[in-house]
Amino acid sequence: MLNVLRSITKTWFGKILGVFLIIGLAGFGISGVIGTLGSNTIATAAGTDISARDFQRAYQTQLNGFLQQNGRMPSNEEALAAGIPGFTLQQLASTVSVNKFARDLGLGVSDAKLSDMVRSDPNFSGTLGNFDSANFKTVLQNSGFTEKEYFDLQRDAARRQQLLAGLTGNSPTPNAALELVTRYAGDKRSVDYFVLNSTSLPPIADPTEDDLTAYLKDHQSEFRTLETRAVDVLVLSPDTLAATKTIPEDQVAAEYDRTKDSRITPETRDIKQVALSIPELEKAFTDGKAAGTPVSQIVTASAATVSDLGIRSKAEVTDASLAEAAFGLASTDDVAIIEGIGGTKRAIFVSAIQPTHQVTLEEARAEITKKLATDVARGEIVDMLDQIEELRAAFKQLPEIAQRFNLKVASLSVTPGGPELAGDTDVPEDARANVAAAIFKAEQGALTAAVSLGSNRNVWFDLKSIEPARDQTLAEVRDAVVAAWTAQKTAEALTTEVAVTLDKLRAGTPFADAAAELNQFPVLSQPLSRSGDGTTVFNQAVAEAIFSGGPDHFGAAMNGDGDQVVFRVVEITPADTAAATPTIKTFVTNSMTDGLDADFQRGLLDIADLKVNQQALMNLLSLNSAAQ
Repeated sequence: MLNVLRSITKTWFGKILGVFLIIGLAGFGISGVIGTLGSNTIATAAGTDISARDFQRAYQTQLNGFLQQNGRMPSNEEALAAGIPGFTLQQLASTVSVNKFARDLGLGVSDAKLSDMVRSDPNFSGTLGNFDSANFKTVLQNSGFTEKEYFDLQRDAARRQQLLAGLTGNSPTPNAALELVTRYAGDKRSVDYFVLNSTSLPPIADPTEDDLTAYLKDHQSEFRTLETRAVDVLVLSPDTLAATKTIPEDQVAAEYDRTKDSRITPETRDIKQVALSIPELEKAFTDGKAAGTPVSQIVTASAATVSDLGIRSKAEVTDASLAEAAFGLASTDDVAIIEGIGGTKRAIFVSAIQPTHQVTLEEARAEITKKLATDVARGEIVDMLDQIEELRAAFKQLPEIAQRFNLKVASLSVTPGGPELAGDTDVPEDARANVAAAIFKAEQGALTAAVSLGSNRNVWFDLKSIEPARDQTLAEVRDAVVAAWTAQKTAEALTTEVAVTLDKLRAGTPFADAAAELNQFPVLSQPLSRSGDGTTVFNQAVAEAIFSGGPDHFGAAMNGDGDQVVFRVVEITPADTAAATPTIKTFVTNSMTDGLDADFQRGLLDIADLKVNQQALMNLLSLNSAAQ
């Protein structure tokens, strides 16, 4: 069987699946695009149907992956452009091809083994950690699988594992690969180096007027104003309406009296613990407790390590014995000794005790006032929303409306994205982008619709004026242009200086002499790895340049400070190839296994005679787009 598997892996890869399905799916490596399959069959591969249900489930998994990476679900056009449908088809075709091959070889798994696999799956465990049949059914239902579908999938997975074991089980890990990876990961290099920056160069002459004019012309896109829109913004929500309410003192007092019994903060203690892990430590605390020695003195004398368990109430301590011990202490000088883990004991004491406290009216006033005001606002807000909309329909301006209802209007100059909305407005942070988008879609002079924030929360705005984006003049941005021009000329001069230095090194000039010509002195570095040394001088970019050549390699790279590091390799310290780490061994073994498995699957896919029901597939994708 192993010979058969290896002969199949020698077949060349099929053509890569195309990106756009609408171009006849020609790029899929599909031997035919057909319309004779049933409407519930998306494709066939190795004589096996791929159902619409299977495709939809796998496709949704890929869309969810896009969502996790990008923070949003892709549109249908984005999914097509990213090749997600094609990749999904390729995965499904590869899977059914491998499954078919495994079944033809007579591979399988017994019902008993399958049952053990299911029962050992932690996804189906109950609260006690054992297999729970009810949880099993719930998980399958939430995942969209029937029990038969799930067991069929597990049988196929077991077959694929057997195939992979047969393909790679007798393949030793190549020593050459281990040595290469070990050397790559563990080699270190020491370099002679010096650093060039703006202080290494002669001063850059001041720019002329023509220099500045030419620079601004070439970089005008960097010197433009943003389109700015002047708006009045009014936010109505239970919170903004509550802020306009005055609650009488007698109502606050009455609410306090009604809720007084619930306004009690429980006793809290700052709990400490010492594990009495050795007999000497246990004796020190036991003797100190018996002698009435303050616990702070016992800790100091024994040099014990104290664990801080935090400030907690008794209800917050889940360890019953710990709770009883900590809250049974009479003072911060006392200590309790209780059982620990594995037969050892532990000392419990507290560094602070905050007794039970009845919250006073003065302490609760602000919270009670806000609650009562919000309750009043919730009762009025629906009617107020209707009144404001009526006034808006009558073309009343927001300042007039706000004055009538004692609300606040913010006058702002807003740029794209609406960062100004974070200022003196009540627009929630998560709604600012939507409000800004509405402002920049609005037309001056037209009545603007409210932006709904949900749950009786609305934002209105009046667009007062628009200042279009424009090119800035030299007079407006002279200082910025001078700084940018100078930075560019400095960078160009530094690049030239580095290039001249490297040319001298190529011509055979000794490294020390090349440095001396620039009034620099070479410094010998500590041995460096490929990731650098963690400083800004030898960051990863510089380290990669150092490792890009062999012995006596020289070059230059920009470091994390923006300076140029000129270097020459003076010593290579090879890693010990005889002691490859477990991580490297696992990496090489897994890479070899994954490579053989991928070649094998591509080989099977190449002869799978994959055919796609284009109409059914496009219909399914259209339905998926409509669902979004």
